[in-house]
Order: sequence, then C-alpha cells, then structure tokens
Amino acid sequence: MNLIIPMAGKGKRLRPHTLTTPKPLIPIAGKPIVQRLVEDIAKVTPEKIEKIGFVIGDFDEEIKDKLKEIAREVGAEAHFFVQEVAEGTAHAIACANEILEGKVTVAFSDTLFRADFRLNPEDDGIIWTKQIEDPSAFGVVKTDDQGVITDFIEKPKEYVSDQAIIGIYYFKKGEDLREEIDYLIKNNIRAGGEFQLTMALENLKNKGTNFTIGTVKEWLDCGNKEITVQSNSAYLGFLKGENLIAKSAKLENCEVIEPVFVGEGTEISNSTIGPNVSIGKDCKISNSRISESLIQNNTSLEGVDLTNSMIGNFVNVKGQPKSVSLGDYTEW
Repeated sequence: MNLIIPMAGKGKRLRPHTLTTPKPLIPIAGKPIVQRLVEDIAKVTPEKIEKIGFVIGDFDEEIKDKLKEIAREVGAEAHFFVQEVAEGTAHAIACANEILEGKVTVAFSDTLFRADFRLNPEDDGIIWTKQIEDPSAFGVVKTDDQGVITDFIEKPKEYVSDQAIIGIYYFKKGEDLREEIDYLIKNNIRAGGEFQLTMALENLKNKGTNFTIGTVKEWLDCGNKEITVQSNSAYLGFLKGENLIAKSAKLENCEVIEPVFVGEGTEISNSTIGPNVSIGKDCKISNSRISESLIQNNTSLEGVDLTNSMIGNFVNVKGQPKSVSLGDYTEW
C-alpha cells in the first residue's frame, strides 16, 4: 500500500511557530504531528506501507531527512513531490500522481485520530469520519442502511449529516482516483475556486465505487495555538500509563502530575509539571509551575507559571504571564 500525505500548507494560523518549522513537524507529545499520523495509520492497516509520498512546499534538506527517517521507521520509502501553488485538496493529491496506484491511503497532515477499527484492504474505498455536533465547516457524507456512502456534501449550509470527513481516505484502486482528479484539472472543474477531492469522490461513487465509512473515536486538529495545545493534551491522555520521561532527563525536587512528556537531556528543578505537558529535549526549567502546555527544544524557563501555552525552540523566559505563544529564539 502507498500513503500520500499533502503537507505543503503555510500553517498561517499557527504562526509564529510555523515561520521556522513546517506545521507537520511541530511536536505533539514528543513526536512531530506527521510522525504520529504515519505511525497511527500503520497501526490500523494490515498491509505494509511501501511508499510514502510527502507533498511538500519549499522544504530544506534537514526536513526532508527527518521525513525520510519517519518513513523508514514504518518500513517505507519516502518520495517527495513539490506543490508550488495551492489549488485545493485534489490538486495536492495530483502532485503525487507517480505513486497514486494500487492500494492507496491519503491522509492530510494536520489530522490526528484514535480509531478502534482495522482497515479492510478489500473494500473499494473507506472515508474516515467523526460524528460532530456542527458539521457546517466540513465536508460530510450521507449513508444508506448498509453503511455505504450515498452522497458527499462540501460544507453544507443546512443540516444533512453529522458525519464529518476528517481528511483520511483509502482507495483500493489509486489509478481510478488519479483518473478522476486528472479529469477535474484538465477540464478546470472547480468548486470555490479550487479542485476539490469531494468532486472526484462523487464521480467515483457514480461510476460504481462503494465507499464505506470508518468512524474514529477521537479527531484532533492542529490548526492554531489553542487547538494544538488541546490536541497535545488529548494525545498525552492516549499515552497515559506509558513512561514518557526520557532516561537522560534530570528532575530534582519536582512534582510531576501525569501525563507528562520530557525529552532527552532536559533538566527540571524545584518545579511542578503537569498535567498535560510536553517538554522537548535539552531544556532547562527551574522554580516553575507548568500545565496544559507544549514546549519545544533547547528552551530555558525560570520562575514561570504557565498554562495553555505553546513555546518554541531556543526560547528564554523568566517569570512572565500565564498563557503565551512564543516562537523560536524569543527572549522574554
């Protein structure tokens, strides 16, 4: 099976953090979002992932090396495809046409999930959904009594279904999807000015592809700072009970309220940490209280009382406000 991950977006809502790090490389519970996504998809599919197509922007070699490592860890080979202009979800997938063949899963990179089902590779197609109260901002699906999808609706103004499409799709025949997307692009068929994946899915359905739904228990977004901090907290909750504190981390005179992730080489003293805190590697924290926060690498915090905060790499903060969002190399 091949996996395609569109991840060329600018991540503007998560600035200043995405000014220096692409959003899919922002850590959630100690690992980049895209790594969590790849590992979780590997857990729910019984088939080996052969190739991972990362649809990227202008990423440097260091980031590509990290993505290659993520692919290797699940036994896959990384392929890179550059999306120079964002023209919709279908256009992003079309950039990876080279590997859009055979059994294919498409997963957009700012989506994390918890699922209790196993993907059946013999199904024609599976659309992963989550039941939500207000689906008006999302694409949704309608199904018949057998659970087969009968309609795809993009951002309905009136209620038609509460099954929101979360951004993960499986296709038994990737070539069929490629053909439908190529048709949209060659004939300049757009919705809202963009080439929409839901239009290709509707065409496939009309030609006999039976799509079923795979309902997830949890759907975590990483759109802006507030939501990313919440998603970090939720994902730590999934991992509760695991040992999330690195062996090389040093904690002295500290109270740890689980779940808490602490990276390699980090030193913490005279502090209360948690619940729901992720701290990266080689940080130094003293005389502080931190909860519900995400802190990246090589950061120094002294005398802070933080909650609902997101702090980048190489940041220095002393005794400042409770809720902040600070990008890399900030002095406060």
